[in-house]
Amino acid sequence: MMNATLLIELLTEELPPKALEKLSHSFGQTITEELKKLQFVAADVAATVFASPRRLAVQVPAVLAVQPDQKIVRKGPAVAAGMKDGQPTPALAGFARSCGVDVSALTTMSDGKQDVFAYESTKTGEALSAVLTDIVALALKKLPIPKLMRWADYDYQFVRPVHGLIMLWGETVIDGSLLGLTSRNATRGHRFLSSGDVFVEKADDYARVLFEQGKVLASFDARRELIKKRLADAAAVHGATIAADDALLDEVTALVEWPVVLEAGFEAEFLKVPQECLILTMQQNQKYFPLLDAKGKLMNRFLLVSNLETADPSHIIQGNERVLRARLSDAKFFFEQDQKARLETRLAKLAEVVYHNKIGSQLERVERLQAIAGQIAAQLGADQSVAERAALLAKADLVTDMVGEFPELQGVMGMYYALHDGESDVVAAAIEGHYHPRFAGDSLPQGDIATAVALADKLEAIVGIWGIGLIPTGDKDPYALRRAALGVLRMALEAKLDLKALLTLVAAAFPAGKLSATTADEVFAFMMDRLKNYLAADYQADEVEAVLALAPSTLNEVPAVLAAVAAFKTLPEAATLAAANKRVKNILKKVEGEVGSVNPALLSEAAEQALYAAVTELAPQVDAKFAAHDFAGALAQLSSLKAPVDAFFDGVMVMADDLAVRANRIALLARLAALFNRVADISLLAD
Repeated sequence: MMNATLLIELLTEELPPKALEKLSHSFGQTITEELKKLQFVAADVAATVFASPRRLAVQVPAVLAVQPDQKIVRKGPAVAAGMKDGQPTPALAGFARSCGVDVSALTTMSDGKQDVFAYESTKTGEALSAVLTDIVALALKKLPIPKLMRWADYDYQFVRPVHGLIMLWGETVIDGSLLGLTSRNATRGHRFLSSGDVFVEKADDYARVLFEQGKVLASFDARRELIKKRLADAAAVHGATIAADDALLDEVTALVEWPVVLEAGFEAEFLKVPQECLILTMQQNQKYFPLLDAKGKLMNRFLLVSNLETADPSHIIQGNERVLRARLSDAKFFFEQDQKARLETRLAKLAEVVYHNKIGSQLERVERLQAIAGQIAAQLGADQSVAERAALLAKADLVTDMVGEFPELQGVMGMYYALHDGESDVVAAAIEGHYHPRFAGDSLPQGDIATAVALADKLEAIVGIWGIGLIPTGDKDPYALRRAALGVLRMALEAKLDLKALLTLVAAAFPAGKLSATTADEVFAFMMDRLKNYLAADYQADEVEAVLALAPSTLNEVPAVLAAVAAFKTLPEAATLAAANKRVKNILKKVEGEVGSVNPALLSEAAEQALYAAVTELAPQVDAKFAAHDFAGALAQLSSLKAPVDAFFDGVMVMADDLAVRANRIALLARLAALFNRVADISLLAD
C-alpha cells in the first residue's frame, strides 16, 4: 500500500512563549496517536514536531493513503439459547437483523466460556483524506490552552488568530477546512526577513524550505541548541559565564524564528546596585543573558537574542541598551531610596500588611517568629538574642520599594539593607537564608542562626495555616505547605531537634483559640507522610515504613537507622525474624487491657525458658548499642534470637487454657517485640 510523509502546519500570530513547547508536543502527540489508532501508521513510527513563535507543525513519516481493511466480529446470543426446536429464538433473529443478514449467514465461535453466534464482516479502510480534518480538529481541541480568543468577526476560537493551514501528504494537498481556513501547501516565512508565500512542494522538505526560503529555523530543539552555542561562544570571548537558567533559554527560543546573538553593555555605575537586582531585571523584564566574570561578579556586558538579522546591528544594540538603562535606573533609584530608612523603622508598616485575616498581620507574625526562633536557637546551642534580632528584621524588606517591584528579591534585599544598617554578618545572612530551601534541591540555610529563623518561618506558616483549616488537598496547596514541610524535614534531618516538641512550641506561640487543639499532632502526621515520600527516593519502601512506624521525632538519626535496617535485611536470619515479629504483633493486637511483666516461675516449657533467657541476656547489649548510636550493631545482635524464637513458636502454645500462663507468655512476646522495636518495627519487613 502507498505511504508518504504527512505534514500538518498551523500558521498563527505569535504564540505564548512559555507555553509553546507544551503546545507543540501536545499537537504532535495527539495527531500521531490518532494515526496509529486508525492504523494509518505503524505503532513504532516517531513523528517530528516543529514549533516557532508563529507556527505549530508535525511531520509523520510513512503514513498510508488508505487504512487497511478491518475484520469486524460481532458476538450474539449463546448457541444454546439461540435456537429452540430447530427455530431461531427472537433474540437470535433480532441479532441477525441488527447485522443486516439472515440467520443462515451467522457463524459460531467460542467467547472463552461458551459457544456463541457471531457475524463476521470486513470494513473497507477509509481514506486519509476522509478523516484527517477530524484528527487535526481533535488535536486542536486537546491543546492545553488556558484561555481562548476570537478574532476579526469570526466565531472561531483559538489561543491566537490563525492565518494558514497545511495538510500535505507527500506532494498531495489533502482538502479540509479548520478555523475558517482551507488547507494549502503554502505558509509564511519570517515576519521581516521573508515576504509572500513559501510553498512546500513535498512534505519531507518542510524544514529545509522554511530555512532556505523563509528564514525560519522551525525545530524548537535545533533553535535552542543554536542559541545555546552562540551564547556560549560570545561569553567565552570575555572568559565569562552566563547567568541564566534553562527556563529563560526556552522562553527566548520560543520568541525567535531566526536567532541572532548580539552583545551590548550598560554603564558601570549601575554595578553599585546589588547584582541580584540587575540580573533579575535583565532576565525577567528584558529576556537578556547577563555575564559573570571568573569570580561570579556581574559584568556590565550582556547578551541578547534578536529575531532580526541585519548587516549593521548597531541600532538594535543601542535600542536594547536604551531600554535597559531605564530599567536599571529604576532599580538604582529604588535601592538608594530604600537605604534612607533603616529596616527596623519599617517594622511598623508590617502592621498594615495582612498575613492572613484569621491569624493577623505580618507584624504579629514577626513577633511569633522572634519567640520561636529564639527558642530553637537555644536548643541548637546558638545565641538566642542574635536569632531573635534576625527574626525581628526578617520580613522588614517586604515593605521596601525594591521588593515591591521584585518580590523574588525578598530576603536578598533584606540582607543588603541589614549590612548597610550596620547589622552583623550573621543577622544579615540569616535574613537572606531563612527563605531557604526555596525549592527542591535548593541549598539549606547556613549556620545555626539562619537555620533557627528558617525553621521558625516555615513551621509557623505550616502550623498557622493548617490550624485555621487550610489543609492541602489533592493537588491544591495554595500556601505551599508541602514545600515548606519538605524544607523543615531537610533541616531537621541534620539538626538534633525534637520535631514533635517544636510543633507544640510553635502552636503555643499563637493566641489562645486561634488554632485547632489537635494542630500539632495533625501536622506531625502530615510531615511524617512527607518524610516517607522524601526518603522513598533513596530507600526501599518497607525500610522507610519500618523506621517511621516508631514516629521518631528527632530526625537526624533517621538516615543512620535506615542504613542499619537495610543492612539487617541482608542477614540470612532477617526474613524469619521479620515474619516472627509480624506474628507477635498480630497476637498482641488482640490482647485486651495492659500487658503485665514476665513471671519466670510460670515459664514451664523449655522453649519459653530459653527465649526468656536469650531476651534477658540480649536486652542490655542491644540497649548499649542503641545508646552508642550503633544501630546496625543493635540489629545484628538480634539475629542470635532466630533459634529460640523458632523453637518457641514450634513448641509453645501461646493461647494456653490457663489464663495466668497465657498472660505470662503474652508478656514474654511483648518484651520480645519491644526489644526488636528498639531500632525499628522489624515486622514491617516481612513479606
